[in-house]
Amino acid sequence: MPQPVLPWEDNSTPDPVLSAVSVFDRECGAVHIQDKNEVAFRPFGLDIPDDLAAVCTQLKTLLQGEADQLKALKDPVFDTPTWQPDTAVGRIMTRLKHDGDLDRLTELAIVTDTQRARLNQLAEDLAKNPIEAAAEQHQFADGIAKILRYLRKVADVYSDDALQALKNLADDARAKRAAALLSAERAFKDATFPGVGAEIWRVLWESARHYSKHVEQQFPPKDGNHCLLCHQLLTSDASLRMASFEGFIRDDTEQKATAAEQVYDTSLTGFRSRNPDIRLIGEVRRRIGIHNAKVAADVLRFMASADLRRLQCLRDIGSSEAMKLSPQVAPPEAGLVAMENEVRAYASQLESAADVEGRKILQSEHDELRDRSAVPHLSEIAKKETDRLVKLERIAKCIGQTSTTPITKLGNELADEIITPRMRDRFQREIVRLAADKVRVEVVRSGGQYGSPNYQIRLFANAKTKVHLVLSEGEQTCVALAAFLTELATATHKSALIFDDPVTSLDHRWRRKVAQRLVEEAKERQIIVFTHDLVFVNDLNDGGYRQGVPTKMSNLSRGTDGTGIVGDGLPWDHAGVKARVDRLEKDQRAAKLLYDVDDEHGYRSAAVKLYGHLRATWERALEEIVFAGVLLRHRDYIDTKNLKKVSALVEADAEAFRAAFKKCSDIIDAHDPSRVRDDEPPAPAEIADDIKTLSDWAESLRTRQRAIT
Repeated sequence: MPQPVLPWEDNSTPDPVLSAVSVFDRECGAVHIQDKNEVAFRPFGLDIPDDLAAVCTQLKTLLQGEADQLKALKDPVFDTPTWQPDTAVGRIMTRLKHDGDLDRLTELAIVTDTQRARLNQLAEDLAKNPIEAAAEQHQFADGIAKILRYLRKVADVYSDDALQALKNLADDARAKRAAALLSAERAFKDATFPGVGAEIWRVLWESARHYSKHVEQQFPPKDGNHCLLCHQLLTSDASLRMASFEGFIRDDTEQKATAAEQVYDTSLTGFRSRNPDIRLIGEVRRRIGIHNAKVAADVLRFMASADLRRLQCLRDIGSSEAMKLSPQVAPPEAGLVAMENEVRAYASQLESAADVEGRKILQSEHDELRDRSAVPHLSEIAKKETDRLVKLERIAKCIGQTSTTPITKLGNELADEIITPRMRDRFQREIVRLAADKVRVEVVRSGGQYGSPNYQIRLFANAKTKVHLVLSEGEQTCVALAAFLTELATATHKSALIFDDPVTSLDHRWRRKVAQRLVEEAKERQIIVFTHDLVFVNDLNDGGYRQGVPTKMSNLSRGTDGTGIVGDGLPWDHAGVKARVDRLEKDQRAAKLLYDVDDEHGYRSAAVKLYGHLRATWERALEEIVFAGVLLRHRDYIDTKNLKKVSALVEADAEAFRAAFKKCSDIIDAHDPSRVRDDEPPAPAEIADDIKTLSDWAESLRTRQRAIT
């Protein structure tokens, strides 16, 4: 079937048919014979598994690249951890997973002030001699016990009962003094001066008594003696008044009042001397604050409460009203006792840390607290790492879904059901057409991937024997060509095929078969053959002529203009008469240029060469025209059907041939000429006429031959 002509353009989007051109050469043949081969073309739709597998592979590559990028983003801290692997934090950080729960890490991030103090203490003590560190801890525990005892005393001094007892003494002294004053008012209601019997007066009276003892005078003085206060002689009335004063002082009411006041004054003096002083416990309290800020704050709160109650007591003790005291804050006994016990236990641990196992316990506690204190920083790292692992897990799942195994399975099923039977049957037909029953081989399935099956050529007689070690070179070429054409039979297009020296070194039996097969294939598609074998060219040309397949001859040559120069027809030695006449006409025009510029030497050489070619063309005319192709060089049979056309030759044709042939022979020095003969070569016009003579002679003879049926 004639195929449409496809124009070729050198761009990035070639025609799909042109881009599917296939090439067969010697290397290709060796691959078909010696190796497993993948089918190059498949029926429409069968390339879907292959394309799908290619997409999966491409996606896998992209996903793997993304995974590699994510792997490179791993925080360096996981390669050189800052945590210990056996701590709670270390176990979480070491075993992070894409589906891990970071709630436990969040819980571990909560580190109390006490725990921080413990960490600092552990770090400090682990750097010391354990015995010295234990002694310091024992000393600290003793200080805590001392503070506790002091706070208990303060609590007793400023308790509600103690303060109320002091208030009661004040109230009692005040009540008894009121009773004494009432008695004095009654006793001295007619006194000249007010205030007799009051406290100031009593002080003055007691001073006078003391003075009387100093001067050894009776007190109070009797009538006729001098007064110790005013140094006047006492009258009887004055003496009686002095006696009444003394009687008042010695009265029971006054005595009770004085006694109550003395008790109160003593208690008050003692109360004032016992102010709660935080400085007494300041140093130990600061150490307590390092270990437990709450206990230290509770100590300070208790001391402040006690001092406030002291001031409130002093404020209200002089009043007969009830005291208004703030609630008493209890000392933090439980916290101090617990801390004391902890410190003493820790001291014991330090003492035991003198050996390896004991130190290991403390070191483990230190590491645990240190890693927990680092959690706020590690949490961000853990979150980023978890996110990275989540992405890697997703990519891993995606990569798993790019597996080509199911695709390969589907492709194999399609191959077994569609390709393999067609390949096997078609190959047998091809090998029979090329080698008849001389070569007993078969094509069999031999693995493959992504639904692209591989096939291998095997001998019927022995499947394990290497085919290329048994078959001759010609047989190998036939087998390779059969495999090549079998592959193409599965293609959905009819693109051109190129054969590069497909029959090198073949004997005539295989060469003719190959030529016939290529001519047959040329009926379906364009066939391009590169060859140095002119016998093979003749077989192709003859086969095309016989089967009505048009052929076009071109040649490649090397010249002064370079390599790969394309020319129409066969090379001169193998070209036909018509092609040679065209070449002679071109050479005549080139020689005329030399003639026109008076290049005698160049023109003579060109003319002699031209007549040599003209003589050879007359010889080729005998084979091609006179004998009408009955006998042709490079052909191993006689075409008898054209024998009758030889009768078209007449005597005039023979005479014209003889004359022209003789002229050419004389000019080209076919024999060694005499030196006395040095004729000028024919002029360009004469050469043109001689060429035309040949052309007209050939055309006349062909015309007459065509008339013979």
